[in-house]
Amino acid sequence: MPLSVMKTGEKNTIKKINGKDDTKRFLESLGFIVGSTVTVVSEIGGNMILNVKDTRIALDKKMATRIIV
Repeated sequence: MPLSVMKTGEKNTIKKINGKDDTKRFLESLGFIVGSTVTVVSEIGGNMILNVKDTRIALDKKMATRIIV
């Protein structure tokens, strides 16, 4: 399922990252790597606050749909 449908407080493992090569590289540079754990901290105004590798990152839902958990 896409990361964008996860609820606040939910924890899951990244299975795949979809998109063009530059999009994949960008997400990987932020810490979204296949096999790592991601937690939804909160959702504010269409943006998601995520916890990846002990770092909080804000992503819009459009970008979050490219990450499959």
